[in-house]
Amino acid sequence: MPVAVPKEYRTKTAPTLKDKMEKLNMRTENTELKKMGSIAKKGLQKYLLQLQHHPLRTKAITAAVLSGISDTVSQKLSGISKLQLRRILLKMLFGFAYLGPFGHYMYMLLDKIFKGKRDSKTVAKKVVLEQLTSSPCNNLLFMIYYGVVVEGRPWMHVKTRIKQEYPKVQMTAWTFWPVVGWINHQYVPLQFRVIFSSLVAFCWGIFLNLRARAMTLPKTALPKSN
Repeated sequence: MPVAVPKEYRTKTAPTLKDKMEKLNMRTENTELKKMGSIAKKGLQKYLLQLQHHPLRTKAITAAVLSGISDTVSQKLSGISKLQLRRILLKMLFGFAYLGPFGHYMYMLLDKIFKGKRDSKTVAKKVVLEQLTSSPCNNLLFMIYYGVVVEGRPWMHVKTRIKQEYPKVQMTAWTFWPVVGWINHQYVPLQFRVIFSSLVAFCWGIFLNLRARAMTLPKTALPKSN
């Protein structure tokens, strides 16, 4: 009969070099993840402090950075092999000088007009007012800025293209931004509304960039029929 070997006398298989390396890699990865999480947490805390103490500056810088990233993505999507740094910087300037400050004061004004109320009726009024005033102005101003400043096109050329493309852009905006506006006014605190709209505008900016670029591209000449 086989004799049972006591547990304390059983031989243990020595870990191989591969096992040791895997454990070491797992420990290293866990340490790096913890460091990254700690850095991200500290960065977020610093950002929130800046947003609290310097709201206008922080929102302007945030809008500028997101505008630059949005334009970089749109350039890649449009097939540009080498990034146009001048265009990116001009888009960042637009975000810093206009989008961030405009959103900061606009949301403050709307909250002041409607006394900070968040009931459904008041939120609906805010969304309608925003979509009938700031939305058309923002889209029109962006298309003018893009054509005249970024692309350096003659005003008559930009004007003609805007007449053709602006109604389509604005109609698209009215199918998308009212939902964003409702969420923003209903659920997002006042100090974060510009940040929220800037994040959503990241994707909207890509759409506008591609639309504006399509406006400036000359149409291919069609062959004459015999």
